[in-house]
Amino acid sequence: MSKTDTDTRLQVDLRQTPGGVVGYDALPDHRIKLHTGGPVAGACRLHSFLYTRGDLDILPAGISDVWHEEAPSTSVVVRMPPSLLSRTADEMGLPPERAVLDQRHQFRDARIEHVAWALDAERRAGFPNGRLYTDSLGTALAVQLLAGQESTAGTASAQGLTRPQLRRVTEYIEAHLDGDLSLAALADIAGLSASHLKTQFKRSIGLPVHEYVVHRRVDRARGLLLRSEMPASLVALESGFSHQSHMARCMRRVLGVTPGEVRRAG
Repeated sequence: MSKTDTDTRLQVDLRQTPGGVVGYDALPDHRIKLHTGGPVAGACRLHSFLYTRGDLDILPAGISDVWHEEAPSTSVVVRMPPSLLSRTADEMGLPPERAVLDQRHQFRDARIEHVAWALDAERRAGFPNGRLYTDSLGTALAVQLLAGQESTAGTASAQGLTRPQLRRVTEYIEAHLDGDLSLAALADIAGLSASHLKTQFKRSIGLPVHEYVVHRRVDRARGLLLRSEMPASLVALESGFSHQSHMARCMRRVLGVTPGEVRRAG
């Protein structure tokens, strides 16, 4: 794993508090907090509030905060390294000073909320889709946080990837299909930024890059199930799925059949 990969990866955690004083210490990462539980009343030094499901808070890197809540509370907290926000701002053509977040409390943003829910679903499932999917969501989250600050500089080509770029990326995917692919590695192969690769790959293929990888893994698994006596659990690992159940879910979604039905059809 490259240092760039490590420096731009998200962390997604569930935080449950019992009521009373709620404190967030200063950390080197930005934090996006999504309230996922029932309504909770509370107060800080300036005003009273009522958190409801879907309410968002942003705590920028280096910022601490404390408030009081009257009942137990459940939230998902996404930690984003400032380097990811800075890299995304650069890819959007924004000056470095725009890669900052203001502290915000109890606001709604459907696009940020959508990404946060997707990250929470991935967390609850044990991150079965690997780094590529999480990287893609992280980039999407960074773009939404920077929304409204884009310039025309660095705008992706409307034509999609060139044939050599597409060939290099798809060949790399095939060669590493059983590994933990990352968006940063694929972007390096294409010679593009991560956000531009996402846009141009979809224009070229018609699928987001992480969905294309799922389809390729399903196709490999189908071939192994038909042509070999390999146990389904091993087929899943050889095809890049985190476990047999993950393979079965993806196969049902893509092909409409289970691994057992594929094997019996052969």
